[in-house]
Amino acid sequence: MRYDHSEFAVAEAYRGNVGDRVTRFLPMVRKLAWHLSGSGGPTVDVEDLMQAGLVALTECAQKHDAPSEDGFAAYAKLRVRGAMVDLLRSASPDPRGARAKRRMIESARAKLHTALGREPSPAELADALGMTVEDFRRLESDLVETRLNSLDECYSESDTAFASHEPDAERQVLQQEDRENLIAALGSLGERHQLVIQLYFVEELNLSEIADVLGVSVPRVHQLKAAALAQMRKAMAED
Repeated sequence: MRYDHSEFAVAEAYRGNVGDRVTRFLPMVRKLAWHLSGSGGPTVDVEDLMQAGLVALTECAQKHDAPSEDGFAAYAKLRVRGAMVDLLRSASPDPRGARAKRRMIESARAKLHTALGREPSPAELADALGMTVEDFRRLESDLVETRLNSLDECYSESDTAFASHEPDAERQVLQQEDRENLIAALGSLGERHQLVIQLYFVEELNLSEIADVLGVSVPRVHQLKAAALAQMRKAMAED
């Protein structure tokens, strides 16, 4: 049986075209990533933007299977930039359009500061933006910026905000060891001594109540408890 290899040749040429296009337009992806990197805050870096742009560029090259490059450059640039902007929007703590509104206020504030030689008042800013003072204050309140700080930069062992009431790792290990030693010491007691310890410390019965349970005198219960505790201290000290 003879196979027609023309389809395989077309597929290889297609894969070659995709690879060539991606390689040729990588500088465009890198340029857009650096251009937009300052808009994403600390959560998005250039590498993240380049990765998103590269994925979009590869998809464009795969879909644009015609041999001609007509329109591909503009199409690819649009898709790559769109993918990067989508990444920035998904990582930004600001609601949609908040960044543009904040830039508008800062631009008006800078112009008034230059013209007046001082910090403009809310009324002057509102007038420059063509809105009432109430609307301006409401807009400023809505645009309170969410700041993302690195934990390494703001962490301090002296700051009570980072204090924890949980025991540290070393203390937890020591507590676990003490618990295991206590269980082992309790297990070394005789049945009658174990019962006295359990009734006194776990069930929280007093000596008279324990005496009634065991059918012995209160002084005898006291002797049993003292002997059990002494034996447990000795066992734990040996461990």
